[in-house]
Amino acid sequence: MRETLFKDHFWNADLVSTAGYDSITQRMNDGRKNCKEFEDFLKERAAIEERYGKDLLGLSKKKPCGQTELNTLKRALEVFKTQVESIGQSHIQLAQGLREEAKKMEDFREKQKFHRKKIELIMDAIHKNRNLQYKKTMEAKRLYEQRCRDKDEAEQAVHRSTNLVTPKQQEKLFVKLALTKTALEDSDRVYQMNVAAVEKVREEWQSEHIKACEFFEGQECERITCFRNALWLHVNQLSQECVKNDECYEEVRKSLEMCSVEKDIECFVSIHKTGTLPPTPVTYENYYNTLKSAAPGRNQAPAPGMGR
Repeated sequence: MRETLFKDHFWNADLVSTAGYDSITQRMNDGRKNCKEFEDFLKERAAIEERYGKDLLGLSKKKPCGQTELNTLKRALEVFKTQVESIGQSHIQLAQGLREEAKKMEDFREKQKFHRKKIELIMDAIHKNRNLQYKKTMEAKRLYEQRCRDKDEAEQAVHRSTNLVTPKQQEKLFVKLALTKTALEDSDRVYQMNVAAVEKVREEWQSEHIKACEFFEGQECERITCFRNALWLHVNQLSQECVKNDECYEEVRKSLEMCSVEKDIECFVSIHKTGTLPPTPVTYENYYNTLKSAAPGRNQAPAPGMGR
């Protein structure tokens, strides 16, 4: 059980002050803003993942990559491009998952806002009523204190006028004193009534303030837990994506392990071979000897420089 509670730490000596309440509601607003920022972060990350996934699909389908390779390396390249497509699809699916998590955060944020609005309306009304009653009480107190001063002045006037004024003037002073006493009694009664009223309002406000503190504290605990879990899930999604990608790359590695330089060379030779015999050596052929060979028994002049 936590020892630090909202209801124990957000009071103020000034009855009409809302500093404690304002501090809590500001925290609630900041928390809601933080959730919105994370929600927007997820949406932007989803857009990045989707673009990346689509770019990988386009790359795999449109960009040649060793298209004239043969045999085992060709099969490895086919596996490679297939796995690149799988990775692309996986990132597109991740983008969808991120958007779903962003929607959950949005729903949570709006739900808290809806329930919080009810409490805020109650507190706004009770603050307004409290402040109004406090103002009336302070006005009644001011009038009461003024009537006290008026009565004191009337009494002093009566005491000072003894043996100094006529009986008629003395009578007027007594009448004035009686009126000030009556006014004082009336203002005293009104003042006490307002004090009782403001105390009732204060007790009601204090009770509602405690309820509001407990409600907001509950919401803040829920929000922090939700935010933490959402962030935990997010990094798990990214970790899972890394695992999926590595599984795809592992398939490529397995296909590369099956590659054989010898087999690929044999395959190329088998398909594109042109013959097993090299050309014969190029020899000198005397032109005239070639003619003799072509026409046997025909008299021919000796070659220049040759004896008869």
